Amino acid sequence: MLTEVLLRPVEQADLSTVLAMNNDAVPAVNHLDADDLSWFSGVAHTFLVACPSDSGDPAGFLIGLEGPGLGYRSDNYRWFSERYERFIYVDRVVVAPDAWGAGIGRALYTGFVSAADNHPVLCAEVNLLPRNDRSLAFHEAFGFVPVGEQDTEGGSKRVQMLALEL
Repeated sequence: MLTEVLLRPVEQADLSTVLAMNNDAVPAVNHLDADDLSWFSGVAHTFLVACPSDSGDPAGFLIGLEGPGLGYRSDNYRWFSERYERFIYVDRVVVAPDAWGAGIGRALYTGFVSAADNHPVLCAEVNLLPRNDRSLAFHEAFGFVPVGEQDTEGGSKRVQMLALEL
């Protein structure tokens, strides 16, 4: 476990690293291009990068959205929007493989929760198909509970919908 992780808002200089980190993590997260990342930068409630204390380079990031109300064409965001009056939503969180187990994911989630602005629930989803056991275990340990499942991408993905009351 790292002794210290610096969380900070994403900066323009981070975007190429964040984009590469995201796309290296497919299929655990969906592919992004530079335009997608620019859109997220403009609408995100919270867009954090995590840097180990011994490096200024991001070892992880989290994009958090507020809901409902964004014109976001995500089946998963829409699922939560249809069921919750007000929520914050983890659209994606990625930790570089060489930093797995170092507490970066937990630090990112904790930072996002601290910026929740009295939202009653934190929502996220994790792949069941293709299965992401690491993320399922992380979310369970963080206190999330399953609140549903849905197929996406024409049935090529199945996700477990998760919520954490704040």
